Amino acid sequence: MSRDQRGAASLLVVALLSVLLLVGAALGVVAAMVWAHRAAQSAADLAALAGAAGLQTGADACAAAARIADANHAGLDSCLVQGDQVVVSVTVAGPRWLGQRADLSARARAGPG
Repeated sequence: MSRDQRGAASLLVVALLSVLLLVGAALGVVAAMVWAHRAAQSAADLAALAGAAGLQTGADACAAAARIADANHAGLDSCLVQGDQVVVSVTVAGPRWLGQRADLSARARAGPG
């Protein structure tokens, strides 16, 4: 190895580690967004089921949906009672990594038949 090539491998290793770190961080954000979307969908499903159950027992369907959404760390954006079905939309805070600021929302419908 000549004198002018000394340290070239170190520079290459540092560059590759930087790229690996960036890819790892990006994958972490994607995984966090998938997890948050799953949490939003679960909260919407449970809120819709609670609303439909409340509707069947004569209680306020949207109040029941709001309680369950709040218990699942989600905000109830809308609640519509359509006949014997309840349609809800919820929002869950998304990850706040690497400049990501989007909140994730989901919709669900529940009722007999």
